[in-house]
Amino acid sequence: MGLIEWGILFIKETILDLGYAGIAFLMALDGACVPVPSEIVMPFAGWLAYKGELDLIAVSLAGTIGCTLGSIATYAVGLYGGRAFILKYGKYVMLSERSLISAEKWFSKYGNSAVFFARLVPVIRSFISLPAGIAKMNFAHFTVLSFLGTLPWCFALAYAGYALGPSWEGIVEVFRDLDVLILLGIVIILAWFLWRRRKKSSDHSE
Repeated sequence: MGLIEWGILFIKETILDLGYAGIAFLMALDGACVPVPSEIVMPFAGWLAYKGELDLIAVSLAGTIGCTLGSIATYAVGLYGGRAFILKYGKYVMLSERSLISAEKWFSKYGNSAVFFARLVPVIRSFISLPAGIAKMNFAHFTVLSFLGTLPWCFALAYAGYALGPSWEGIVEVFRDLDVLILLGIVIILAWFLWRRRKKSSDHSE
């Protein structure tokens, strides 16, 4: 079994064993820059909601709360450790200087609003908390913007898994091969399923 396959199995077993707490735990790791892909965590949880084992809204909230808590931990690292500390020890969680620089550019360009919008961008979304902490961004604003920015991301991924049903694992390949188009792909998938559902409802009402 390869590393990727082992990682997917770990995610599945954690959620199956711990339910919502497992989702929150895994997403907290994701928010703390530990390489646990939300692109697998949330669609799998959405698949369980499709099966009736979990609730879709509760799944989305668990993921959002967990990721926000992880982001707070990352913010604290930036606040108290500073850039030098992050560059020295970031390699232990696979954080490269390039990733940090990209996050810093986002924060420098968009200011505090970057904390919200970056949550919808792969890779950057996990690291944006670091420059926010380094810049000593207001903690309350950071927490609220992190939660609000993470919520649509978690819901979109969970709903994608819910909508795809038994084919949910197909989204893993999409995220793996087309990182730049991830958000667009999610929007298209959701729009198509919503359109199909509305069409079926209108057909039944006629």
